Parts: sequence; structure tokens; C-alpha cells
Amino acid sequence: MFEKKITLLHSNDLHGAFLPEDKDGVQTGGLALLSGYVKHVREQSKGVVYVIAGDMFRGSVIDSEYRGLSTIDLINVLEPDVAIVGNHEVDYGVAHLLFLEKCADFPLINANLYITLNNTRLFEPYRVLNIDGVSILFIGILTNEVIAATKQEAVVGSFVDIEEAARAVGIICDNYRTRHTDLTVLITHIGIEEDRRLAELLDPSWGVDLIIGGHSHTFMEQPEVVNGIPIAQAGTGTGVIGRFDLMVNTMTNRIASYEWHCVPINENTAPVDEVMQEMIEHYRGETDAKYKRLVTYFKRKLTHPSRTQETELGNLYADLLQEDSSFEIMLMGSGSIRKTELGPLVEYQDMSENTPYDDKIWMLKVKGEQFRRMVKHILRDEAWEGHTEFYQFSRGVRIVYNKTTHELVEFKFNGADITDNQELLIAIQDYHYLNFDDFFGVPLAEVSANMKPRIVASSLKNIVEEYFSTHQGLDAHVEGRLVVLE
Repeated sequence: MFEKKITLLHSNDLHGAFLPEDKDGVQTGGLALLSGYVKHVREQSKGVVYVIAGDMFRGSVIDSEYRGLSTIDLINVLEPDVAIVGNHEVDYGVAHLLFLEKCADFPLINANLYITLNNTRLFEPYRVLNIDGVSILFIGILTNEVIAATKQEAVVGSFVDIEEAARAVGIICDNYRTRHTDLTVLITHIGIEEDRRLAELLDPSWGVDLIIGGHSHTFMEQPEVVNGIPIAQAGTGTGVIGRFDLMVNTMTNRIASYEWHCVPINENTAPVDEVMQEMIEHYRGETDAKYKRLVTYFKRKLTHPSRTQETELGNLYADLLQEDSSFEIMLMGSGSIRKTELGPLVEYQDMSENTPYDDKIWMLKVKGEQFRRMVKHILRDEAWEGHTEFYQFSRGVRIVYNKTTHELVEFKFNGADITDNQELLIAIQDYHYLNFDDFFGVPLAEVSANMKPRIVASSLKNIVEEYFSTHQGLDAHVEGRLVVLE
């Protein structure tokens, strides 16, 4: 009598996956099919709510060409009930994000981005929705990684650890404890490991019922239950959607029972939303004229299957950035390479989507002992959870690391052991330079004492485009530059 059914649909890390892909002859994913599924479920029941757990932006030239405005336009048609800020939402700058928020027809919430001068929150921290008579409190929590993306935004701050985020959840929940709230849902963009830590820290009396996560691109068979709280995430892109079918007890304000599925989105499971399809075709038509031109071709398809290993594409990019340069070793951020495979034909669109970040390149001088500490920090245990920065090394580097002993078995450059006092000129992207201490575990001030760091290139994208345009038949292989012993 006091139980109500609520269907909670959730996506995360859409990353501009607007267009469907052909998988074994079946059209899979894309916003037109995803929107069709959401609207179909809404037509079946009044008690449906749809949320997006961050990172709607990046990954598509349709997004980058319009600096996210096209994405907001398309997500407006998707009609989420609430969305949260992910780390890639700030890629175009915080001021631009605040402009995009004004263009959104849906609430964009976040509890832990604030202006440091007066401690004013940048966004609404929570939203209460009444879904078919059920009052649901949504709270948005962002990954600490946003601090890295906003280093140049001196007036913007965030919580520095998950403990403070947990306390903020408690404060918000306490403010609603005397009000009628049937269901409390955290929408997070902190990754599955941090979701687990957050769940452990939550006081059961705060009444948090669910955590809907993002950021780590985790595909799940069933929700994980930590401290009595189910945690769910729906991989990445538009090819899947998470679905909770909940029975909510409106007397106890708790979940009585639930079922969860990660639903595949394809032409067999979802109808096409014709309005969304028409909008996508409009933007696609605008970008195709500029982006659908051949830049180069590879000898074969090259891959980047994981950011935490040496890859073919990683070696290609690290090498082309180091070639004929004034530095000896390029450390290319693995996360800067956005596709899992590229080629053999490479159009301007493919190139732009694969390396969308137009960073400056910094050159620094490091001693062998400092470089050793940097590499060991990169390869620390947290790296294998996918939440830390990882790197692709240019040719000549040979690193063999033992995960059990946490030691470098081999540490060589150009066939010779790297000695403690040896000096090396390395290069990194601007994003990594601005976060040097955190990403490499060595103070930038210490490294700067060797030589004042300097910018050696103003645009990574310009280097890549010029290299691709003047080199055909490119190839790259995994060569054992980075070997990890289990």
C-alpha cells in the first residue's frame, strides 16, 4: 500500500558519442536510439526519472566545433531530469560552462565546485524532484580531477578529498531530514573506487539510498553494495543505459526492493527518435564539409586498448612529437588519446576526435634519480585502477616494473642504464605541467632548479596535423618500452 514503483534510468560518460556504430550489421548506440529508448520507457509509466552522471562533452567534432553548445542542444532533446558536472564539462573553461548551463533546459548540479574568494558554490548542489508522488533528493559530487583541469582558474576550488565530500553529503541530507524525502540518490563523477570509499564514509542515518556513478567507465553486471548502498555505473558512451526498477516504501523512506540491468541500446531494443535524428544530421552536415577529408593513411589499423599500458597509438604520438625536437623523451598523456583504434584511413575528423586537447608542450631537465621517482609514482598501485595519470614514452625508453616489489627491474634510455646524476630533457603537455607535483610525485620546484622549464611548442594539434599531412603509410608497434611484471 505504501510502495511505489520508480524506474531510474542513468547514463554517464557520453563523451560526444552522438552517432551510432555498426556492430555486426546492427546499428548500436547514438543519441537518436538512446533518446528513443528513454522516451519509450517514459511513455510506459509516469514514475520514470533519467539522470546523467557527468562527461557529456568531448569525443566528437560536433561537440568541439561548437564548444559544447551543440551538445547542450542535443541533450535538451534527450530531456534528462537532472545531470551533474563531470571533469570534461570544464574543458572549455569554467566561465564557458556557466554560459552553457544557461542554455540547458535541465538542472546541472554540483555540490563541490565553489569560488574560493567567498566560498560561493558555482552550481545548485542538489535538486529535489517529485516523480509520480515520490520525492527524490539528488546530490551531485565531482571527481577531484576537476582541480587539474581548472588549474588556471585561480578563483575556482573543489573539495580536496573524499572525506570532505562525504561531510558535504551529510550537511545536505541533514537539511532535508525534517522534510519529506522518500529517496536520496548521489550522482557522482569520481570513479568506482572512490564511490566505494564514499559509500563506506556515509552515515546510515543520512539516508542515502543509491549511488549512480561515472568517470571510470565501468561496465557492471550487477550493482556493488557497499555499506548497504547499491552503486551502479553504465560503462561509457550511448551504447548502453543503466536501469533501476525500484520499489520505494514511502513510509520508511527506503528502497523495499530493486532490479537493475545494463540495457544495450541498438536498433533491436530502441526506436529512433526522429527529432533527435534530424538535429544530429543538421550538426553533422555542418561539420562534414570541414572534417570529412583524408589527412593520411596508416599501414594498418593502430590500437590504444588501455590507457595503463604501452600502445601502438601511444608510441606513434610520442615518437612524432619527439622527432627532430630539442628534447630526448616525450611523455604523452595516455588519456589524451581518446580512441581505442584509428586508421588505416585517417580523416580530419578522426584525427581531431582522437587528440582533442590542444596543449602547449613544455621541456624540462630532470636528473636520472628524479626521473626514476617520477616513473615509480606513475606506476604506483592506484594506476591500475585507472584513476591516475598514465603515460606513453617515446622511443629509446625501456622500463620494466615489478608490481609486487614496486621496483624498476630495468630503467634504460638508448640501451644504457639511466644513472642517478644523468641529465635528461623530457617534454610533457601543459595539463601535466600545471599539475606536475600531483601527477609525477616530484616537486616542480625541485626539477626547475635543474633548468628553467620552457615552452617548446604552442600547439600539440598543429604538430600532429602537420606530421600526418606530410607522412603517409605510418605504422607503430608495441616494442616493450614499458613492461609491467605481475
